[in-house]
Amino acid sequence: MSSAPAAVFWDMDGTLIDTEPLWGIATYELGELLGRPLTAEVRERTVGVNFDTTLRIVAEWAGHSLVDGDVERYKAWMYARMRELLSEGVEVNPGVGELLVALKQRGTPMLVCTNTERELADACIDVVGREFFVDTITADEVARAKPHPEMYLEATRRVGVDPADCLVVEDSWSGMSAGAAAGCVVLGLATEVPEGVTVFDSAQFVGADASDVDAWFTQAASV
Repeated sequence: MSSAPAAVFWDMDGTLIDTEPLWGIATYELGELLGRPLTAEVRERTVGVNFDTTLRIVAEWAGHSLVDGDVERYKAWMYARMRELLSEGVEVNPGVGELLVALKQRGTPMLVCTNTERELADACIDVVGREFFVDTITADEVARAKPHPEMYLEATRRVGVDPADCLVVEDSWSGMSAGAAAGCVVLGLATEVPEGVTVFDSAQFVGADASDVDAWFTQAASV
């Protein structure tokens, strides 16, 4: 195994960019729309999953039986609401921009791998800087979104490297599980992580460079 990652795969929401609070607003409003306000615990179960799973979780909590057309109708509502919230502005997380510059200059291929669908993801990717990434993959471009490993396996296929030589950066249980199941080295930006994932504090991004990423990768790979 190399001492440096052959590629770095970034989750988007909550990892690269501070959109999770916005998704939280829209998801809590979805619960009210379906007839039962969400608890913080139910909201946490929706972090990092695709919309279909979010709707199923919220509908079950609300005791709402979904009928034909509900997925499309509520998705249209949710995405319209998210576009409103995103239009108010969103920022790249601290330290991320400078770290992306360093990895790009070093020649490390990077991809965005997000459970957000292309319709909403593109605007956020543009805020981060599309030029940093050799490719991007969204939930509607794979048959099975996170927590299934398909998205990360597809990312490794696109860059032509072994999963064990790739670094995944994720903040949700769903995403961390997907990266680990794909066989990648995973940094989990959380206090509790699935088996095979290394707990990591995103504050370390601030002031970091490519050599720091190599050190994180090597340490996580050796656990």
